[in-house]
Amino acid sequence: MVDRPHTPTLDQIDLPSDLNGLSDAQLSTLADELRAETISAVSETGGHLGAGLGVVEMTVALHAVFDAPKDKIIWDVSHQCYPHKILTGRRDRIRTLRQKDGLSGFTKRSESPYDCFGAAHSSTSISAALGFAVARDLGGEGGDAIAIIGDGSMSAGMAYEAMNNAGHLGKRLIVILNDNEMSIAPPVGAMSSYLSRLYAGAPFQELKAAAKGAVSFLPEPFQEGARRAKEMLKCMTVGGTLFEELGFSYLGPIDGHDMEQLLAVLRTVKDRATGPILIHAITKKGKGYAEHRADRGHATAKFDVVTGEQKKAPSNAPSYTSVFADSLIKHAMKDDKVVAVTAAMPDGTGLDRFMNKFASRCFDVGIAEQHAVTFCAGMAAGGMKPFCALYSTFLQRGYDQVVHDVAIQRLPVRFAIDRAGLVGADGATHAGSFDVGFLANLPGFVVMAAADEAELVRMVATAVAHDDGPIAFRFPRGEGVGVEIPEDAQPLEIGKGRMIREGSRVAVLSFGTRLQEVEKAAEALAARGIELTVADARFAKPLDRDMILGLAADHEALITVEEGAIGGFGSHVAQLLADEGVFDHGLKFRSMVLPDTFIDHASPRDMYDAAAMNAEHIEAKVLDVLGVEVLTQRA
Repeated sequence: MVDRPHTPTLDQIDLPSDLNGLSDAQLSTLADELRAETISAVSETGGHLGAGLGVVEMTVALHAVFDAPKDKIIWDVSHQCYPHKILTGRRDRIRTLRQKDGLSGFTKRSESPYDCFGAAHSSTSISAALGFAVARDLGGEGGDAIAIIGDGSMSAGMAYEAMNNAGHLGKRLIVILNDNEMSIAPPVGAMSSYLSRLYAGAPFQELKAAAKGAVSFLPEPFQEGARRAKEMLKCMTVGGTLFEELGFSYLGPIDGHDMEQLLAVLRTVKDRATGPILIHAITKKGKGYAEHRADRGHATAKFDVVTGEQKKAPSNAPSYTSVFADSLIKHAMKDDKVVAVTAAMPDGTGLDRFMNKFASRCFDVGIAEQHAVTFCAGMAAGGMKPFCALYSTFLQRGYDQVVHDVAIQRLPVRFAIDRAGLVGADGATHAGSFDVGFLANLPGFVVMAAADEAELVRMVATAVAHDDGPIAFRFPRGEGVGVEIPEDAQPLEIGKGRMIREGSRVAVLSFGTRLQEVEKAAEALAARGIELTVADARFAKPLDRDMILGLAADHEALITVEEGAIGGFGSHVAQLLADEGVFDHGLKFRSMVLPDTFIDHASPRDMYDAAAMNAEHIEAKVLDVLGVEVLTQRA
């Protein structure tokens, strides 16, 4: 346990309403204490640190000026919401952050009325805020709608769809562009360059002085009408052309760490704004602690506050992500048609390694999964071998493009799906629960899941060699199981699984890394005198028809196990068995899938316990299908 910071002003705050009695100087002191408290808490829990540190002053100013929860404060992505949680009645629980039964690492409507909109994917805040604004004007809940969106999130088309609509509707709406020159990785693309140009040549001190003086000279123009107000705002800007053309009044850039400036601007906007307005605030991700790190402290394990050293558990095997990246690099060395694409996650997907070796063949497209998928489709049509490396949860955002631009055209895009299954502390929003279901139902798609790191290497080789339509392989977060990785991995035969152990009566057909839990269950059952047959399916599509029908013919029961929701691998196996009339002959079939609910954040082990998919649950399922009564619980 680390020493807690001394926070006399913060100690007076239970809810945002307690900020009403504080002077502006006290609010600045509160921001300093809030930053220290955030650092202290995350040092004990781990989590997203840098983004929250970048919005500490903004968080205090917003809660001081606006009246949450009547006013709706919407944090885009919301991994920057820890300071907000501390100020909104959850300080006493902040050290349960991302732990089992603790606070979520993101905003969550069921957790607090101050979390008016849940978010863990980017670029949704302006759409949601506009929804609140329209609801307000139609007689729904009152109050202002304020969206805080990062510059990295402005690379996604959804943000512009929302701004275009908001400009057309003309509703009173406040958008704060939190411009810290960082999303998860350094931002890329023309928008990043555009934002840089907005303030690159500006005399920043003059801009600060203008913003601080806003209270004295903005009200009168606002009172005289929208036209003069717009002109006055333009006098304070440095080229806000794009936002103005979308129908927003643009104010900025302002210093997002200057409390006096923030309070002046927010108070003026609150009192006088009529239509949509965008406030461009310049901040530093990791401000006051991690701003000089390469990732600005984006995500961290528990750490020592003084040294910054992270307290990571020792690793016994390489991570699946690193195994994928190293394997892809080996193939790229031999095949100059291999290219890779990521959407703002070069580190998370391991493609930073690939980028270091093949800069011209690796593309970070920003937070733009839809574009990433169709970009890969175009490269595939052009004769390249694109690997679209995305987390399962983020691939969901590109599904229309997967269907129309890839699958229908039978283009050989290779999808490397990281973070498959339950991922732990990030919780339901980041779980990779649905990709098997939404990919395996598409004609012509090959869908694989690696049972271990050696299998992953073979699946990369399979994807490189495959040129007859789209192919996907999935793998989980975290380290592998420590198996030997082949130096010269050969491609798999498409649609062929493998037998792991021969038994009788009951066969378990595993798809993915639950295979290790299946094998543990098999060992426990062997001690009871029950010899389990275990097979690794490898493919959800095409299925290994011969192996599955053989297992069904030779056993009285068949159980499938997968790290995905209903409608995936098990459903395809059941369809095959039904089509072949196997059930007419009395086969007992069971399918172990993730439950029909969103599982809250915890360790992966605890999450799979909640899903009833660990070894003891598999063992119990086998005993149940055999009609063996379980008299005692296994520890």
